[in-house]
Amino acid sequence: MKKNLLKLFVGAILLGLFGQAQAQVRIKDIVSVENANQISLIGYGLVIGLDGSGDRSGSRRGAIFTVQTITNMLEKFGITVPREKLRTRNVAAVMITTRIPAFSSRGSQFDVTVSSLGDATSLEGGVLLMTPLRDPSGAEYAMAQGPVSVGGFNIQTVGGEKIKKNHSLVGRVPSGGYLTADPPNKNFDLNQAINLHLLKPDFITSKRIAEKINQSLSTDTSTVHYAQPVSPGLVELHFPDSAKTQAQAVTFIAKIETLLVRVDTDARVVINERTGTIVAGGNVTIDEVMISHGNLTIHTRSVPVISQPQPFSQGGQTVVVPVTDTQVKENIARTAVLKQTTTVSELASAMNTLGLKPRDIIAVFQSIKQAGALNAKLIIN
Repeated sequence: MKKNLLKLFVGAILLGLFGQAQAQVRIKDIVSVENANQISLIGYGLVIGLDGSGDRSGSRRGAIFTVQTITNMLEKFGITVPREKLRTRNVAAVMITTRIPAFSSRGSQFDVTVSSLGDATSLEGGVLLMTPLRDPSGAEYAMAQGPVSVGGFNIQTVGGEKIKKNHSLVGRVPSGGYLTADPPNKNFDLNQAINLHLLKPDFITSKRIAEKINQSLSTDTSTVHYAQPVSPGLVELHFPDSAKTQAQAVTFIAKIETLLVRVDTDARVVINERTGTIVAGGNVTIDEVMISHGNLTIHTRSVPVISQPQPFSQGGQTVVVPVTDTQVKENIARTAVLKQTTTVSELASAMNTLGLKPRDIIAVFQSIKQAGALNAKLIIN
């Protein structure tokens, strides 16, 4: 039973994630279309409705800016309150950060992240007041408002007992942000090329993407190259002359995204010694090598023996004398010979034959690499 479980385990960790490394995938899944209007925004605001877990006031260690913000806000509603009279335990000053989705336009909604700026203990149950969001240059593009979701809690009793789950000083407002102005470069410039950024830069994959696009768009009478591999992480794409409107440009990009390309991956073996996890790519090969594995076990046992003096002896004492018993057990070494260009599946079968455990397999991989027979990058975390 244990041997079968070991076979299942070894086969899973070796073949697991990269079994389909050579399968074709959509261009959409391996690139991102140039998104010049994906702007990072930031804002400063208030979260209200907290159950006594907001910023402190009335002390030297309190958040002074929270009191100032509340005073300024109330003055806009025609309410004047002396700052020294304010108590802010139900209010927290926060920073709002987000990045607007690519190709967004005025009215688009998106999530925002809310982070405590003062000395609040939790944002649980709070509501973010309307807050303007600006880009690094100070231009206002969006507003944010809504209930904050923290996914945790932080409870402290009068007696000092604390119960905490997750991090409650950072939360999100789902669909809490919305654009109030159109970002720059919202539409495609049909006279300029757009860039396809590879999520994982690779020379071969970049070349294959460009070739696939050109093949799909070429005709018997036209050999125009619409796509060019500029770098391992960038493919430059030109619009055809037939794309004269934004709708036609969108249709063109949609067609390109559905094309299938075979992704090229590095030969890698990733080892995590802390957990005993091994993941090897399907394109890992091993030159001819012999592996011999045997276990040496040394068991030392100390048994106490009581030694008593002879009857009527003078000066004798009863003492405890430890007697050591050492046993050495060495299992018969198992040997396997791997042929040249051995694949991952063949390696897994060989290691099953040797009856290796995960941590033994880690040592074997390291030894194969040192022997120069592993044709792959060995990454140890």
